[in-house]
Amino acid sequence: MPPSQAPDNGVDLDVLAPDAIDRLDQGVIGLDAAGAIVAFSEGASAISGLSRDAVLGRNYFRDVMPGTNVPSFRGRFLAGARRGALDESFDYVFGRLPQPLRARVHMRHGTIAAGAPVTWLTIDPLESLGAGLSREAVMAAIGQRVRAEPVDASICEREPIHIPGSIQPNAVMLAADAATLLVLAYSANVSEIVDPSELPLAGRPLADILPAAFIEAVQARLASGTLDDGRSVRRRLLLPGRSTPYHAVAHAHAGRLIVELELEPDSADDFATASQVDVELAVGRLREAATLADAARIAALEIRALTGFEAVLVYRFDSDWNGEAVAEDKVPDWSRSLLGLRFPASDIPAQARALYTKAKSRFVIDRDSVPVGLVAAPAAGNAPIDLTFAQHRTLSPIHLEYQRNLGVNGSMSISIMVEGRLWGLMIGHHRRPHYVTPETRSAATVLTDAFAMRVQEIESRRLWDERQAHLDVEGRLVRGLTRSDDFVAALTGGATTLLDLFSATGAGIVSGERVTQIGRTPPPDMMAAIAGWLRERMPAGESVYSSNSFTSEYLEAAPHREIASGLLAAFVDESRENLLLWFRPEVPSTVTWGGDPRKPVLAGSGPVAVLPRRSFERWVEERTGFAAPWAEWQLQLAASLTEAVEGVVLRQSRKIDELTSLLAEKERLLEQKDLLTREIDHRVKNSLQIVSAFLQMQRRQIADGEARQAFADTSARVMSVARVHDSLYQAERFDEVDLGQTIESLCNDLAGLAGDGHAVDMSAEPGLMVPYRKAVALSLIATELVTNAFKYAANPAGGGRVEVKVSASGPGEVQLRVCDDGAGLPDDWADAKARGKGSGLGMKLIRAMLEQINARLDVANNPGACFTITA
Repeated sequence: MPPSQAPDNGVDLDVLAPDAIDRLDQGVIGLDAAGAIVAFSEGASAISGLSRDAVLGRNYFRDVMPGTNVPSFRGRFLAGARRGALDESFDYVFGRLPQPLRARVHMRHGTIAAGAPVTWLTIDPLESLGAGLSREAVMAAIGQRVRAEPVDASICEREPIHIPGSIQPNAVMLAADAATLLVLAYSANVSEIVDPSELPLAGRPLADILPAAFIEAVQARLASGTLDDGRSVRRRLLLPGRSTPYHAVAHAHAGRLIVELELEPDSADDFATASQVDVELAVGRLREAATLADAARIAALEIRALTGFEAVLVYRFDSDWNGEAVAEDKVPDWSRSLLGLRFPASDIPAQARALYTKAKSRFVIDRDSVPVGLVAAPAAGNAPIDLTFAQHRTLSPIHLEYQRNLGVNGSMSISIMVEGRLWGLMIGHHRRPHYVTPETRSAATVLTDAFAMRVQEIESRRLWDERQAHLDVEGRLVRGLTRSDDFVAALTGGATTLLDLFSATGAGIVSGERVTQIGRTPPPDMMAAIAGWLRERMPAGESVYSSNSFTSEYLEAAPHREIASGLLAAFVDESRENLLLWFRPEVPSTVTWGGDPRKPVLAGSGPVAVLPRRSFERWVEERTGFAAPWAEWQLQLAASLTEAVEGVVLRQSRKIDELTSLLAEKERLLEQKDLLTREIDHRVKNSLQIVSAFLQMQRRQIADGEARQAFADTSARVMSVARVHDSLYQAERFDEVDLGQTIESLCNDLAGLAGDGHAVDMSAEPGLMVPYRKAVALSLIATELVTNAFKYAANPAGGGRVEVKVSASGPGEVQLRVCDDGAGLPDDWADAKARGKGSGLGMKLIRAMLEQINARLDVANNPGACFTITA
């Protein structure tokens, strides 16, 4: 067949005049070596909906049909140019046009009428596709917006986006049983990689279709359990009967082995491909970023340079899953900047976020491409193939319409995972279809992971510094607690207080009926009411509450919005009697949304359950009643502080209660002991008095004078000890004796025993208390001295007077003075004492008592004998 003739119609385009080409039933397009359109037939115009004047001179792959700028279309054009020969036919599905169309495309080299070289494209329609499938349904529903009613937004969250039943048309998919590797399903375009005569493939071994080395690698990974959870085998495969290699990716999930095959560019120069050096340089620049803003800006710039998207966003989620574009890099003529705009959580619903958490990346070449359905084997049943980790899974019709409303065609989303959590997305946007090579897609994913690691480093360092400062404050508070019995005073009255934590402007403690405030807080009665509200609101077992819009949750506190829009509260004990509170003020602000986030979700029709919003114009919301949010680590730190309070103070309080109870028990026992001791003293006194009486009775029955005197002396000594016990019995304390009272009673007894003519002049300081031991010793000494005075210092008339005085002598000392009115001691009394005279039982007893209480005896004549004992 001559090269100038198409295989299906036998027409030589090289020699046909333009009007003759216009009369052909097929579309004919002529391209120069750069891909610019030099010929465009009326048939091509009818198929594409574009006029000849609108397209002549424009690049077919870049400007007119950018969806064809892929290896399976433009790649053939470039490969033929390198070889110097091109004559190929292939089926291709055009996704937009006036209506999606599957056509047979013939591409060959030839010449145009003027003799210039040309590449002819002939397009023969094979099948008009209802494919807008989703497009028509969405547009039909949009036309009915006037009658649409708001619907439950959760409908969007229930959309089964992981089992779409189709893939994007730039790939071929095979699904096999992971245990047997028998084919269960395949994409409808599988004839691209196998001879149509071999269909159907259901039930056949995967090894009949793919190279043995690839199958062996898959089997080894399946056996080792390292081919699930998003892990994959990647190979460059040459398939039987195909001259161009395929990029193959295989992974296992939900009992299925999924293999995706994508035609590779014939040459690395045909489509921009990121190199390892590009990635290494970009990672190096990320490492130099000192702040989160710098890292995000560099990441957006480098990802756009790698992938060629017209705009790249770094999109961050907040705690409520609203999103914000924190960095942006775009071409100068990009019409809409999204930098700084916020987007409601409904824009990326929960199940989409869950999918992003599992599958890192998603690239869409052409939003308007016609999905390729999966053909299931009859024996496989009706269970859909789970495409959670499939790279070429088709997108939700709702999301595609969202992109259309945003003015985006080609797109990219790569998950930014920080510490296992979806932190945000690296998003690429292109106004036309945009192809990214597999190597570049991998490079963009690696660079996004590097950005995520840098985010973690920067955020971790910032949080570490902030937490260390707060831990230092908490440490000072806890040390203060250990030295105080009043935890409220310890936390609110020292150099470091609760107000030094968490960037609060007010703090306080509610402890029973006691309310303590620091800084700017609601009044005490409101703080007490807040404590009561929290006790009712918080479930049992929870101790920490936080809100950055507290006054909208507890309306009674609304009048205090300016100082208490933010509240962090932590109960100290299970009884919830003690509560720590921190307040933050309202921070009035403006939030710029990409469209009004309050607009209701509208119902769709057909396969589109709901309609995405269409407006992304800047919509400014004035926000009041909000404070700066509390960080999770601040909640944890507040909880740890309450544990310290509960552990150090309340347990100490309980210990004090225990000790108080123990002390009360000991006091009770001491009272019993006191009663018992007094009873013993009383009985001892009675017993000694009985002994003294027996001695007196015995004395009266003895005729011998000395013996009678000995009995009298002994009786007096016993009586002196009895008087001490009598004083103990009557005293308030059982370990001390009123010395003056005791000596006075004793002297009265001695005067009575001595008989008529003997008397004692007594003087004593009242309330002079001395220990029991000292009282006994001084009583015995007084007994000996008074008895001796009556015996040896009597006046000639037969009677005698003795002067006894008890007084304080100094700190902790008392003085007992006994003086008689006799002739006094002889001048040599001291010498006689030294020679051993005066060593009778009485003086021995006196000396023993003096030594026992470490007392001093002074003797003088004044004029009678005067004895002074200082003890």
